[in-house]
Amino acid sequence: MYGLRDMSKVEQIQAELSKLSNAEARQVAQWLEEYLADAWDRQIEADAKAGKLDCLFDEADAERRAGTLREWPDSTK
Repeated sequence: MYGLRDMSKVEQIQAELSKLSNAEARQVAQWLEEYLADAWDRQIEADAKAGKLDCLFDEADAERRAGTLREWPDSTK
């Protein structure tokens, strides 16, 4: 059997996670979901500040001027 030093960080975390109760695992899953959502938001914000999303705005503006811009789907339905 491998010692912790022989395992990658991910393998170490997986080994420790497998020892959690279902309630504890759900708690970690919720934290991870929030962590990843925050990381996504930070990345999108950084990309926007760096101008990496400008092409999307340009494309939408061109569609608006051409009259082909579609409405944003209603996610509440």
